[in-house]
Amino acid sequence: MPKLCDVFELPTFTEALLERAGRSGNAVAHVEIGERAGTGARTLTYGELDREARRIASLLQERGAEGTPVLLLYGSTTDFLAAYAGCLYAGAVAVPAPLPGKGPRGRRSDRVSAVLRDTGARWVLTEAGAAPEVSRWLADSLTEGVTCLATDLPGLGDAGAWRPVRSRPDDLAFLQYTSGSVSDPRGVMVSHRNLMDNQRLLRQVLRTDAEDRFGSWLPHFHDMGFIAHLLHPLLLGSLSVQMSATSFVKRPLRWLQAIEEYGVSVGGGPNFAYDLCVERVSDEDIARLDLSRWRLALNGAEPVRASTMDAFTRRFAPAGLRVEAPYPCYGLAEATLLVSAGTPGALYTATTVDPAALDQGRFTPAATVPGGPSRTLTACGAAAGYDLRIVDPESRSELPPGVVGEVWLRGDSVAQGYWRRPAETERTFRATLDTGETGFLRTGDLGALEEGRLYITGRLKELIILNGRNVYPQDIEWTVRGTAAALGAGVGAAFSVDTGGSEQLVVVHEVRASDSDAAGLRSLLRRIQDRVGAEFNIPVGNVLLVRAGSIARTTSGKIQRTLMRTLFLQGALHADFEVLDPAVAALVCSRGAALGEDLLRPEPAGGGGLW
Repeated sequence: MPKLCDVFELPTFTEALLERAGRSGNAVAHVEIGERAGTGARTLTYGELDREARRIASLLQERGAEGTPVLLLYGSTTDFLAAYAGCLYAGAVAVPAPLPGKGPRGRRSDRVSAVLRDTGARWVLTEAGAAPEVSRWLADSLTEGVTCLATDLPGLGDAGAWRPVRSRPDDLAFLQYTSGSVSDPRGVMVSHRNLMDNQRLLRQVLRTDAEDRFGSWLPHFHDMGFIAHLLHPLLLGSLSVQMSATSFVKRPLRWLQAIEEYGVSVGGGPNFAYDLCVERVSDEDIARLDLSRWRLALNGAEPVRASTMDAFTRRFAPAGLRVEAPYPCYGLAEATLLVSAGTPGALYTATTVDPAALDQGRFTPAATVPGGPSRTLTACGAAAGYDLRIVDPESRSELPPGVVGEVWLRGDSVAQGYWRRPAETERTFRATLDTGETGFLRTGDLGALEEGRLYITGRLKELIILNGRNVYPQDIEWTVRGTAAALGAGVGAAFSVDTGGSEQLVVVHEVRASDSDAAGLRSLLRRIQDRVGAEFNIPVGNVLLVRAGSIARTTSGKIQRTLMRTLFLQGALHADFEVLDPAVAALVCSRGAALGEDLLRPEPAGGGGLW
């Protein structure tokens, strides 16, 4: 009997998927669950996925879509997986994207329209339930020559008419659009070689096999949700369980219930998801949960906080959650997905550092002084399968361990570049050190290596430089959240603006409607100024308190600080209460908010000073 090949060693994802479908036919590949337990679930076997993929591929082949981008707009992960596999089988380039028409201020529709224009796609695949909405969006976008197909309609396509297409390792497996500018998104070109290399890294680092079960709520157009939670299980011959992001935010308990119900062993999301579970799941619900089979609670896609993981572990210990389950990891779309992670089954590593040294770009471990300033950073493990360097972004010289710089990478998982952007591809994916070594990806992330482990400290473009000090916006935002309960329920954005030769800090934070009376807002604003001023020793002359939902976030929950800065300068942020330095106010369009200008004046004698 011939020995079965290892599907992870096949050269393309298409070949690997065909091989897996042939072996696992009747096994369930994917389960899509509803918002509440017992409301029914959609299942998809490997055999059904293969047949649906052949049928959809025949549609695309009939229309000559081979080698061209095809936009995938789905609410259902079941239909999305079939459409993605159909693109692979047809040799088309899949472009996962969110359904248009949802999201604050129409930003999602604008973003998907920008993706459509950037790809030049002539085909849009969707599901029957969303087809009217997608058709209206296409009409509104004034894009001509684009055809929309609802792939779940009966009678469309013929699996028997599908013609196998020879895929090559350097062919594109998909375009992954990053969560950057709404009007100018960038499509990361992920080849089969990149995808298969990262799949091997995932298996090696996470120590996954066919016995693992994956459970997520991350959108299928998000790299962590797509590659780690949907595609990786397919190659393993395993099972993925998916709920919608909207359902998770409304009822985080449902995610945890699904982890128990389906025996999920690997699953996760950004840091904020664990905060939400801690805040929103009751003691009574925890008493009814069994999370003992959850071995890897992945934490990535935004800064990982030790305090969050510790709180999550304590909160759900009565449900059997393992103390070693929290699993920090680091990755980015430009490297397909995974870059570094810890050791499964081991406690994660966190280091308390000297914040003054960190301000100067030095990673200096320091003993925690009770009541004194400190910052705890979480290690994201060692780089897996990459040549990773920490580099001074200005001089392009490699930095030694313990010094903060930009993370640069080389390896087979590093993507091909940005779609139809040769100049930007050259700058970002073909970077050269001052020694002449070349071919590095500039991640834009700041970090340091300490004892072989990678610590991410922030984003290069979002770094706030005040009076020669490096201030990380996520640290300010976290401090503001902890100032009062009315602030802890929301999120905020910190950024700087140039007032003509000098930078000033701006803090925007959501506040509950119940705390929106003038006296309460005035008190909150003062507390923010005092707390941030004391902890960071910087002036806080610009604070805006806004309604819940005002802070722009990506689908994975990342704060879109650059967009918030743009909205602020455009006068598009409507604050319930705010204070602005006159030099900053002069930069901003009129907004008609309640201004607390008295907060800029010195306190009377005996009062607390303001920064």
